[in-house]
Amino acid sequence: MPEIPDVTVYVEALRERLLGHKLIRTSIRSPFLLRSTSPPVESANGRTVGEIRRVGKRIAMGFDGGLWLVLHLMIAGRLHWRPRAPKAGPKGPLAVFEFDSGTLVLTEAGSQHRASLQMALGDDGLRALDAGGIEVLDADLQSFAAALQSANHTLNRALTDPRLFSGIGNAYSDEILHRARLSPISMTQKLGPGEIGRLYEATREVLLEWIGRLRAEARGAFPEKVTAFREGMAVHGRYGLPCPRCGSKVQRIRYASNETNYCPSCQTGGRLLADRALSRLLREDWPRTLEELEALKKR
Repeated sequence: MPEIPDVTVYVEALRERLLGHKLIRTSIRSPFLLRSTSPPVESANGRTVGEIRRVGKRIAMGFDGGLWLVLHLMIAGRLHWRPRAPKAGPKGPLAVFEFDSGTLVLTEAGSQHRASLQMALGDDGLRALDAGGIEVLDADLQSFAAALQSANHTLNRALTDPRLFSGIGNAYSDEILHRARLSPISMTQKLGPGEIGRLYEATREVLLEWIGRLRAEARGAFPEKVTAFREGMAVHGRYGLPCPRCGSKVQRIRYASNETNYCPSCQTGGRLLADRALSRLLREDWPRTLEELEALKKR
C-alpha cells in the first residue's frame, strides 16, 4: 500500500501536471470504485484544479468551487500519466481522468476491488475523510509521545493506526522499528523516554530518507514503480535474508493477509516472536531463539 513517501511523490508529480488545468471528462469503469454519490463525480468535469494534497494515504485533488476528488489506492491501486485516454477493455483501468494537459489513469492489480474514489465538498467534507492521526513530519517529540501513548498498543499497531499517525503502513513501520532497534510487539505505554525519543527520530529519518530516494528515482518523471517492497529496505519483505546491520536472518510475524518483518538480534534481544500459524502448530516445539530455529531446520 502506498504510504507517506510514495503518496508524497505522487502528489508532487500531480501538482506539476494538473495545477491550473481543467478536468475535461471522467470515466469510471469499475462499479466498485466510487464510494460516494454526493456531490456526483461528474460535477468535477469542466472545473480547474487549484490544489492537491495528501490526506493520510489518500490523494485529494481540489477543484474550484470547493469540490474535492479523493483517491485511496489501498494495496494494489496505482496511478499512471498518459498523453491520451486508453481504450476500454475487460482488463482495463478502474478510472480515467482526462485533463487539458494529459490523462490520469487509475489501475488496480488483482480482484479484491479495494481502491476507492470519494467526493467531498469544502474543507469540512475533506476533513471528514481524515482518520485524525498526527502528521509525524510536522509533529514535535511531545506531540508524538502523546499520540503514541494515548492507548496501550503494540508498536506495530500504533504506528499503522491512522487515528494515531497519518500515512504509515506495514512497510515503513517495519523500517522505522528496525532503525529504532525496537520490537514490533513492545507495548507503547511501557516505553521509556529514551525509547520514545529514539522512535521519534527513526520515524522522521526513515520517512524523509525514502521521500528523497523516491524523488531521485522518479527524476521528474511520473512515478511508475510504486511498490511496498523496495531494494534498499532493511527488513521489510526480506524474510530469511541477512539484516544489513548485524547479518542475522530477518524473521516475520504473519497475521491475516499482513506480515511484520524484524531482526531478532537488533530488535528483540535474539528472541523469536511467535508466528500465529506456526507457533500454534508447533506449540511447545516453537523455537525461542535463532539458534533453536536453525537447529530445528537441521532435524
